[in-house]
Formats: sequence, C-alpha cells, structure tokens
Amino acid sequence: MTAVEWLVNCIESMDWGEITTRKELYAKAKEMEKEQIINTYLKDRKKGDFVNALKLMDKAEEYYNEKFKSE
Repeated sequence: MTAVEWLVNCIESMDWGEITTRKELYAKAKEMEKEQIINTYLKDRKKGDFVNALKLMDKAEEYYNEKFKSE
C-alpha cells in the first residue's frame, strides 16, 4: 500500500489507530512516502554492495527533502 493509499484509507474510514491528530496522520504518511522512495532507490542495487546502498540512501533522502521537506 502506498503512502497516499494509506492516508486516503485512514481519512475515509476515520480509523487512525494510535494517531490522534491530523498533523500526526500527515506526518506518518510523509514518513511512509520517504521509506517508499528509499526502497525504490535501493531496489536495483547489488546484494552486499553496502557502499553503493549508502550512496543510494543519501540520494533518496536528498530527493525526498527537495520534494517534500519544505511542506
């Protein structure tokens, strides 16, 4: 489930679990989006290539910050 799908589901069902405010709900969705971006960057790396994985994680973090951090 993508972060957007999760957020829409929570809003429509009003089932936020342990989350108590909209701000927390949005923060959780943004954190999920960040994890999904990092996982996408890491998907094609070679197994055992930890140096490359760290570089890709940095790139993913940079991309996320450019696109979503200011919001």
